[in-house]
Amino acid sequence: MPQENHKTGEKGRRTPTIHNQACYGDIAPVVLMPGDPVRAEHIACRYLDGARLVSNVRRICAYTGSYRGRPVSVMASGMGAGSMGIYSHELYDCYGVEQIIRVGSAGGLSPQLSLGDVVIGLASSTDSGYADHLKLPGTLAPCADFGLINRTVAAARELSVPVKVGMLFSGAAFHYGQDVFEAWRDMGALAVEMESAALYTNAARLGKKAVALCTISDMIFTEEHLSPEEREVSFGNMIRMALEAAVSQEIDGRV
Repeated sequence: MPQENHKTGEKGRRTPTIHNQACYGDIAPVVLMPGDPVRAEHIACRYLDGARLVSNVRRICAYTGSYRGRPVSVMASGMGAGSMGIYSHELYDCYGVEQIIRVGSAGGLSPQLSLGDVVIGLASSTDSGYADHLKLPGTLAPCADFGLINRTVAAARELSVPVKVGMLFSGAAFHYGQDVFEAWRDMGALAVEMESAALYTNAARLGKKAVALCTISDMIFTEEHLSPEEREVSFGNMIRMALEAAVSQEIDGRV
């Protein structure tokens, strides 16, 4: 079980935000972000060496440990653009995080996909107004970092994990009519989730790097879904892929 960190009061250290009790320096330059706090704990316990709890405000837990000798953090994002927007912005802007790899689930839209496949979000289309506050003179097209995409694809090949790279639809809502899903499928969206557009927008605004990896847990049009046992295996493949990508090169982002 990861141990809680008690360094908050040390001289020269500070807690930068009201949403995160970690002190500056407690969070690694690269962070894996599942939506679910329980999944964040699972990743820390199972995959990181020496993991310690560094924040647990509102039960949005964050852990820091190491993987293959390199520091890695994992922190839950919560659900939706608003929650991901808060936590990813503060990780980038207040904690010096350089790269965030989202690891979550998605509903498959494309008939090219199968349950358990991993989709790498090249770009993220959205019906959310998250980027409206930036007052851009046009429409933003949020996209992932090319270097991170390369690294995750390479990791997938090494691990023999089936992946597809393409557009995600990052919905502002969870429940939609079939007409919405059909429209986005027909525009080439591979899968639907709720967080990638906010993550990519924050990364672009702050000059940071991001990529979203999503395991297909259900198929929207056929209503197929993974069993709990299948979900465990499939999500494990995605996590190993993300971790290998996270430590595959220096955090300066060079391809």
